[in-house]
Amino acid sequence: MKIRGASTAACLTIAALTLAACGGGDDDGGASADGPVTLTFQSLSDQPAAIEATESIVAEWNEANADVQVEIVPAGWDGIYDKLITQFNGGAAPDIIHYEAASIVPFARDGYLADLSEYMSDERRADIPEGILDSVTVDDQLIAYPTELQSYMVFANTTMLEEAGVEIPSGETMTWDELRELAQATTTDGVHGLGWGLASPTAAFMSFAPGFGGTFFEGTGTDATITIGEGELAVPQLVHTMAFEDQTVLPVTLTQSGSETLASFYGEQIALTIQGSFQAANIATDAPEGFEWTVLPPLEGPEGAGQAANPQTLSVNIDSEYVEESAEFIEFFTETENLAALNEADALIPATTSAQELMAEELGDENGWATILSSGQHLVSAPYLFVDAYAQWKDTVATPAFQRYLAQEIDAEGLAAQLEDGWTEITG
Repeated sequence: MKIRGASTAACLTIAALTLAACGGGDDDGGASADGPVTLTFQSLSDQPAAIEATESIVAEWNEANADVQVEIVPAGWDGIYDKLITQFNGGAAPDIIHYEAASIVPFARDGYLADLSEYMSDERRADIPEGILDSVTVDDQLIAYPTELQSYMVFANTTMLEEAGVEIPSGETMTWDELRELAQATTTDGVHGLGWGLASPTAAFMSFAPGFGGTFFEGTGTDATITIGEGELAVPQLVHTMAFEDQTVLPVTLTQSGSETLASFYGEQIALTIQGSFQAANIATDAPEGFEWTVLPPLEGPEGAGQAANPQTLSVNIDSEYVEESAEFIEFFTETENLAALNEADALIPATTSAQELMAEELGDENGWATILSSGQHLVSAPYLFVDAYAQWKDTVATPAFQRYLAQEIDAEGLAAQLEDGWTEITG
């Protein structure tokens, strides 16, 4: 039995699709004297189309690999962090763990995940953009294969833009100044240019920060330090300026979720909305008949169009008797055709360039897919992924502070102070 580090309990308490082993392997491809190895796949997929895509991938594997069979065990996202803690502590964790980079890192730091560096093929490694691969690399160990991502995109009512007499951006990227100009041009009596659901603003603000050189954190683990400067404050200040000086942001949306804000978009109370890229599928399904919309190019700051990457992941339990077989299945699961099918079902962006290109080829620009997929090449490593106390700081410090700032209860200087002081209080 492995002895875990003393930091395990603290890390697993603070921090915010899988296989479990059930027999011994040998030299004949994993089969035992009692029959084939069975690997349990604890899948978090909860959308019908994604569940179907996952089942199809597993069925194809099982048909081609009689000696190593995969059994899907649905889990769902709700409460999965606590469930994994219980599973690891009880020695009952699945072989392969479907999760996300931001939440899986603490498990890796405490020795629960296998290093997959020797198992990832050169082809797969070359196919994953550097910033995305960095997000699943901890202390030079590859702790997971990345699978699916989202970016934040600007969705536009094309009819409203045309009626305002503005040119719809069509380049590879779009500046924040262009967004501000579009919002100003489409703000008229009873209509606001932009709606942005910022009830929980931290993820969006931190995702866009790399475009302005913002990192928030330096260092990793318990040694991480926080810095709140111009790059970190740039996007909150832009939103504040647009909302309260330009008055181009529909005020109620600052207290709404992204999904709630879509009602104003459909009702033509706003011409533009910033949403997670996955909302393209919902808009295509739910928008009123005759509603004309498009996805605008990725937003670019002075340091580029980079957005922080927090991919969904597939990791392997280090205590699995079948680390190699589990890794082989993950390698298969992340093949180009499989990732493309899964991400189309989930309306997300594949973690490999080849799968992004295949989706772009098959889907064209239907429902903005070509533009959304192009944003995948701008995803960069997110420093906060490797900070042990990030989840606690996000929930108890950052989100309330950003909310107060958007409610005009504090200014930018006060915001910076609350973000930094709150970090100090948490980390001692």
